[in-house]
Amino acid sequence: MENIATSKIKHLNHYACIYFLPCYLLCVMCHDCSLSPSPSPPLVPEALTFLDQRLAAIYPIIQTFKNTITSDPFNITSTWIGSDICKYKGFYCGHPPDNLTAIALASIDFNGFELAAPTLDGFIDQLPDLSLFHANSNNFSGTISPKLAQLPYLYELDISNNKFSGTFPVAILGKNDLSFLDIRFNFFTGSVPPQVFMQTLDVLFLNNNNFMQKLPQNLGSTPALYLTFANNKFTGSIPRSIGKLSSTLIEVLFLNNLLTGCLPYELGFLREARVFDASNNRLTGPLPCSLGCLEKIERLNLSGNLLYGQVPEVLCALDNLVNLSLSNNYFTRVGPLCRKLIKNGVLDVNKNCIHYLPDQRSTHECALFFLQPRFCFYPSWYNFIPCSKVSPWSHPHAPSRTNSSSVAYNALVRNRSL
Repeated sequence: MENIATSKIKHLNHYACIYFLPCYLLCVMCHDCSLSPSPSPPLVPEALTFLDQRLAAIYPIIQTFKNTITSDPFNITSTWIGSDICKYKGFYCGHPPDNLTAIALASIDFNGFELAAPTLDGFIDQLPDLSLFHANSNNFSGTISPKLAQLPYLYELDISNNKFSGTFPVAILGKNDLSFLDIRFNFFTGSVPPQVFMQTLDVLFLNNNNFMQKLPQNLGSTPALYLTFANNKFTGSIPRSIGKLSSTLIEVLFLNNLLTGCLPYELGFLREARVFDASNNRLTGPLPCSLGCLEKIERLNLSGNLLYGQVPEVLCALDNLVNLSLSNNYFTRVGPLCRKLIKNGVLDVNKNCIHYLPDQRSTHECALFFLQPRFCFYPSWYNFIPCSKVSPWSHPHAPSRTNSSSVAYNALVRNRSL
């Protein structure tokens, strides 16, 4: 939304000087007055004229917040003066949905400003027309006010890379029309309420906090296109309900958690998925052949787990694979298509138990691993392919592999605003 330039109407008001008159007369009458004549009192500061009463109402809120800021390395707040709020750096005006002729503060973008303040309470929750608040890479702290749920138009909230703490900001549960929530790189802890996955979110970034819980079983209820759970302490298995996201989920990151169990067969239903990363967990079992149905997958990373068995040829036959990372597991076999991907640098199977390939685990290490009994429920499902597939050895066209940018991986960069 664009800033709206305004013109100011200046009004000067003058104080009357009658307050000083009695004292002056007294000095003259007594002829013993050592007081010098008083200077004229200062004029009242210029009266502020606003484009709209809605802007006038939030002016003191902004100024109060300005006074709480303890660090402003780029001197951002020096622009927060006068009545033209629409020209304050980081503030953007527009026409509110309830009155298209009015002018109101519609969005705030503090990304990269490095402002510091002990709290945002009493600020954004008091801006009734706010629709977007983005504040990546600042030093805001405290908790998120429950009053945030009372903002009728708010649909994007980005408070990533700050110093917020406490439990998940449950205020957003009252925002049924919130579509973008980014709280990565903070100090939130505890659990993520399952109700979050019932919200109408397109983007949910939770990575790099301190959440500790099993992944909610209703994860498959979210309509989100992009999900990041990375770099927390989520436990348990990947819920089978993830298969319900077949027509929506594009990218999901589970890396660097404490996930266990076998990969669900339902992963093969994610026909729109382009990025799936569950590396550096403790997942086990064979790879389900259903992964061969991920026709749009570009990056599949399952490295650093306890996976074993043969790498399915149907997976290596996928045309759009740019990176298939299965290193640091316990796989024992690869077929000709997978060997071709290894040669082309697409497939990484280093540090496995494929002893006819270089850079593998020792025979002793592999033997110790397989001494432990391991199994997955419904083992027959791991050989079933729930989609129509041509023979993996006969491609009707040459593979088309392009290294496109990833929204979810960008979320792993601390100061990247999205």
